[in-house]
Amino acid sequence: MQDKREKDLHSEKLKALLKMESPQSCCDEGHKNLEAMKAGMFLRKVKSRLWKRQRHYKLQEDCKTIAYKSNWAINSYSTFSIGDVEAVREGHQSETLLSVADEFPAERCFTLVFCGRKGNLDLVAESAEEAKAWIQGIRALMENMENMDENTKHDQWISDWFFKADKNKDGRMNFKETKTLLKMMNIDMNEEHASHLFKKADKSQSETLEHEEFVEFYKTLTERTEVLELLQEYSSDGQILSQCDLEEFLREEQLEGESSYEHALQLIDQYEPSNTARMNHCMSIDGFLMYMTSPEGSIFNPEHQGLYQDMNQPLAHYYISSSHNTYLMEDQLKGPSSVEAYIQALKRCCRCVELDCWNGSNGEPVVYHGHTFTSKILFKDVLATIAKYAFKVSEYPLILSIENHCSIEQQDVMARYFRDILGDMLLTTTENNRTASELPSPEALRMKILLKGKKIEHESLTGEVSDEDEAAEMNKDNAATESPPTDEKKSKQNLCKGFSDLVFCKSVHFHGFEHSSISSKPYEMSSFSESKVRKYSKEAGRDFVLHNTRQLTRVYPSGMRTDSSNYCPQDMWNIGCQIVALNFQTAGMEMDLNDGLFSQNSHCGYILKPEILRNRERCFDPDNPHSRDEYHPLQLSVKIISGQQLPKVNKKEWSIVDPFVRVEIYGVSLDQAKQETEYIENNGFNPCWNETLQFTIHTPELALVRFVVEDYDKTSRNDFIGQYTLPFTSIQSGYRHVHLLSKDGTSICPSSLFVHIKITELQVSGV
Repeated sequence: MQDKREKDLHSEKLKALLKMESPQSCCDEGHKNLEAMKAGMFLRKVKSRLWKRQRHYKLQEDCKTIAYKSNWAINSYSTFSIGDVEAVREGHQSETLLSVADEFPAERCFTLVFCGRKGNLDLVAESAEEAKAWIQGIRALMENMENMDENTKHDQWISDWFFKADKNKDGRMNFKETKTLLKMMNIDMNEEHASHLFKKADKSQSETLEHEEFVEFYKTLTERTEVLELLQEYSSDGQILSQCDLEEFLREEQLEGESSYEHALQLIDQYEPSNTARMNHCMSIDGFLMYMTSPEGSIFNPEHQGLYQDMNQPLAHYYISSSHNTYLMEDQLKGPSSVEAYIQALKRCCRCVELDCWNGSNGEPVVYHGHTFTSKILFKDVLATIAKYAFKVSEYPLILSIENHCSIEQQDVMARYFRDILGDMLLTTTENNRTASELPSPEALRMKILLKGKKIEHESLTGEVSDEDEAAEMNKDNAATESPPTDEKKSKQNLCKGFSDLVFCKSVHFHGFEHSSISSKPYEMSSFSESKVRKYSKEAGRDFVLHNTRQLTRVYPSGMRTDSSNYCPQDMWNIGCQIVALNFQTAGMEMDLNDGLFSQNSHCGYILKPEILRNRERCFDPDNPHSRDEYHPLQLSVKIISGQQLPKVNKKEWSIVDPFVRVEIYGVSLDQAKQETEYIENNGFNPCWNETLQFTIHTPELALVRFVVEDYDKTSRNDFIGQYTLPFTSIQSGYRHVHLLSKDGTSICPSSLFVHIKITELQVSGV
């Protein structure tokens, strides 16, 4: 049990958060910055060279929210959270601010970069001093939030609700405000029960809740009876877990084996808030809940968070996180092109980005989606951005997939930029590369940028190459419906030798699996449309798997996907395709799978393919997985127990979600499956399902598991609430929390599911 003194200390800490007292460690300059931000300033919001508007920005008393309004608005403030800000960039570091560089000096400009797919906010202060105050102030607040432990973050979350509910800002909450809070927190409760909880928490009998009374009210609301019952099941005295009790729980439920006893002591030391309990090697319900909601209690195996795979195998043995038409922010026909799209992709561990290069004015090559109304960006600006962000998230090689439509003259300019801007990062062709029987490994190529594109093999100053690239392939696919075939002469392109010499992975036309097995060299790569991959995999799946043990294969979306929608990448991964390019700007199940696969191995963008897709002696057939020698099917049992603090999907005050959970399995065709729970009416705060879903997994090495929470609607399409996707091989058994993500793949803490996972081996007849 937690002693009274420690409870008082925790209460004081929480009250400080609720009152948002400035930490004593704040320096004078930091304090001045925060005070200036709280007082508010007029900053100029810039959307383009022509669109510049003054807005009044003000840091709220919670030190976590920034409110802003235009000059003409009277009381209507809009807000955003500091927690949504991913980075602050000083000066002219965005295309928008670069376009007004002649009007506003760099020291007055800064950009707020938001998490997910939300657009950046470009701002100009009235003076360099004001800009500095906002830049340093926001960074300090971001750092403060990042340094919070999980318990403090949760306390901060409580304080946020208090501020939201305290409408008249008097530091108290009356019953009307409390009822509003319950709706805001996604819980439907009858007025009689709500009144009972309110009066129970109102120790001062003032008919309002002050800070500490609000804490008691919140604790009553958030009691996790299912976690308490679990503790009591293993507790010797029904109240706390001794080290032996906890060791038994870890061994029996979490399947931790021989190390359970030592791990139990480690967990008590790390998560138990009570000094008394820690000294007695015991864990209270508070400590147990903190452990269960921690990364160690997550469904994702923490050992897979770091770099745990062999990175010394040939490049063809890895899945490589890959982007299609990386420069696009929206659709494929008229949306904007931006270097920001490259930054976002690289920050999401993408290791293969695409540049469609065309002749530009003044001899400057440009990047855009040719023959469309998408905007153009300078090739040199794209390279400068790539040089800056290439290795911020991962040090493993970055592949630039070059669609080259430029003249000889502008190709020469491109070659110069590649050498000058990328410098030593650029891997150039050597004779050893040409004679090696395998591609180098990711480890051997650390901090290197590789070019993939068309290449000539002879020593002339220029050479003719066939137009073997994505654009040509798309033209062939669409020729019957869009235009007559072009003649042989027009399908050839002159290539500058200076550019060709820089290309590491040569783009080649695919002439069939037999030709490839005899003639293809390791550094040659073919690109396939999604429809071609499906055709080949259906006709010759085993041959495709064997091809991908030797050669890199790039897959790209159909030219008909003008809305930037995505195909399911799992079908391509099943046959070992490495570079499965997706539209990173488009949220949805497809990007969830990509994020889920690459969430392991330190988010480095390279995942070692399963041994069955690397073995050239015993070729795997994804359509017939039980024919393999090491066939060991598993049964996955998922008990969906409860949900915690699910976000509202409808902002209307009266709206409460009716949540249900769907578990989806992606893998070989035999493993594809979906099952879902019943929906819980009017409770997004602490819904309980206690339903078990079961799946047979024939090829565990290739399976991904996706948890989806939706709001049931009998009259229209269900609304998305949250999801979480992870590799089956990264799942931890036992009682686990699934920490949900938004549609953009960002955290929606503290929203989670509480589940029990059981994995058992199935008996195979005849074995």
